[in-house]
Amino acid sequence: MAEKDKKDIKDFTKILKETASKAPQKVSKAAKTVADSAGEQHEHISKWTKEQKRTFIWFALVMFLVMVIVAVLVFFLALRGEERTMVPDVRHMDLADALVKLQQRELYPRLTLRFTDNPLDRNLVLEQSPPPGSIAKAGRRINLVVSRGAVLDRVEDYSGRNIDDLKLYLQGISATTKTLISIREPPLYIFDNSAPGTILDQEPKPGTEISGPTVLDLVVSKGPESRNITMPSLIGLSMREMASKASTIPLVFSYKMRSAHEKETPGTVVEQSVQPDTNLKQFDSVQITIATPEARKGYVSGVFEYSLPEYPYVVPVGLDVISPDGTRNSIYSVKHPGGAFSAPFSVQNGSVLVLMVSGAEVTRKEVK
Repeated sequence: MAEKDKKDIKDFTKILKETASKAPQKVSKAAKTVADSAGEQHEHISKWTKEQKRTFIWFALVMFLVMVIVAVLVFFLALRGEERTMVPDVRHMDLADALVKLQQRELYPRLTLRFTDNPLDRNLVLEQSPPPGSIAKAGRRINLVVSRGAVLDRVEDYSGRNIDDLKLYLQGISATTKTLISIREPPLYIFDNSAPGTILDQEPKPGTEISGPTVLDLVVSKGPESRNITMPSLIGLSMREMASKASTIPLVFSYKMRSAHEKETPGTVVEQSVQPDTNLKQFDSVQITIATPEARKGYVSGVFEYSLPEYPYVVPVGLDVISPDGTRNSIYSVKHPGGAFSAPFSVQNGSVLVLMVSGAEVTRKEVK
């Protein structure tokens, strides 16, 4: 090895030794620098946490108080919503007393009114829902059915009314409640100048209180007393003219049809059982013969017959025709005491004949 190389190695070794001797000092200095930096950071962090901690504590206290208040409110609201009470029995009590009893339990009524058979039931509680003994929330509505009393609590004044109209009126009332007023049958019928069927007097008198089933004793008009009727001549009248005449003469006409004889006009009156100018009493019977109308295509002629009950006074009786197109017309209208009724007709084939008594349909018949 050359001398120069040996010298270089010696110098390098020396440098290494010097460097090694200085290394601890540098490491120690670096460690100190790191420690100083960490201390500053720790102090900074400690100082920031203390400031935030004070704010956090106040915030937590406020939130806690808010939560407590909300919880208390929710508790009391829930507690009130869960208040329960027992439903009292208010059936058969007067409405005013029932309302007081419900109010004491903080319950409120929902009313339904209904007529009853007994007039003394007025304002009485008939039913309730929920039933007595049930547990309900305070403030709940209790359904009460309360009596309005009877439809009629006093006898009305029926004078001047038609007895048939009164019967229909009482039937309508009895359809919804027990019959409280009925008519004793038969009523007392007397002759009077008022229209037949008019109520003249009654017992009990108007204004009498009804405390139970009541029977009416009625005095009813039969119409004016019978007077003599002079029989007119009806020969030659058409069917339409005969129907018009019958409506003005207080007699009971019965009809029959036969073929027209020589010199007789079809569709007209050809015979009458009572001769003209004969004296008759009101609603005596007279038979009329009509010659059968001439045949027309699509038309049917004949006599409608029906047996009516005997009436205590004359009633309006009519015969209507309903044509195939639905048109309805009256073809015969008279006052009739009941018994055998007949009326001539000439109508379109397929028409319907309708018998009416006092405005009510009695029967109908299709004509073919």
